[in-house]
Amino acid sequence: MQVSEQAAAEVAVRELGAFLERRREQIAQRWADAPLFRAVFTVSRDEAVEACKTVVDALADVASTGRLENIAAPGFDLAREQLGRMAASRARSGFSAAQIAEETAGLRVTVAELLRGEVRNLSADEAQEVLLALTVLMGTLSLVIMETTVNAGEELIARQRQQLLEVATPVINLWEGIVAVPLIGTLDSARSQVVMESLLESIVDQRARYAILDITGVPTVDSLVAQHLMKTVAAARLMGAECIVSGIRPAIAQTIVHLGIDLSSVLTRTSLADALAYALSQQGIEVSRATGVNQR
Repeated sequence: MQVSEQAAAEVAVRELGAFLERRREQIAQRWADAPLFRAVFTVSRDEAVEACKTVVDALADVASTGRLENIAAPGFDLAREQLGRMAASRARSGFSAAQIAEETAGLRVTVAELLRGEVRNLSADEAQEVLLALTVLMGTLSLVIMETTVNAGEELIARQRQQLLEVATPVINLWEGIVAVPLIGTLDSARSQVVMESLLESIVDQRARYAILDITGVPTVDSLVAQHLMKTVAAARLMGAECIVSGIRPAIAQTIVHLGIDLSSVLTRTSLADALAYALSQQGIEVSRATGVNQR
């Protein structure tokens, strides 16, 4: 009995593959008007039709191998490249995974309508097997699309996070030969790496001799944050710049002492203004207060 069922399933898969090849043009024409394709190919419908044909050919290749449930089947590679890119575009436009899944499910409905007209000459059991094979194939295709969509979403989040880190850690050119990084918020490993890279690039670009790390906006300093600061200071020194840490508040100073963190090798100043004044004085530039103000 099992052998008979397996043989029936194999016949159904072959019928499905032949149907996809035979109805390639009709399927592509209908899919070209589906939201998933229409929203991406907004300029030329012909491009949408060609993209649809590529996907139909890919599904026919999968059917020829009989690996309908295997998302790693070679035939799915083209479908993954074409439909996955489109689904990722929809995700970047703000569509949720549920909405994309609904649009993908609509593709199966279109093919099923054509297939029902093709299997009328088959017995009820045979027709049911072919329709079941289509459901399995399109279900696997949905998994392929969702996998690509999720990966694209994760990549987008990673890029946005990197951009936020870069925006949150600007390097300011305070004076000729003096740059500063005003740090605000928690300093974790990822952000510390961005700070170090941005600072070192700025030291090279600006030919800076002094680099100021202002931690006035850092709420707490623990051993990990102190370690990141020490690494940044050491890296700046290797680039030929003297690094100054400013903005150490009394509470942070007490924390550093209680943790036993040794910052004796690091030049520190109370405020960014003090650090800037020190860097200027080291370059022979004196800053003095105005003795009077003209008043009307």
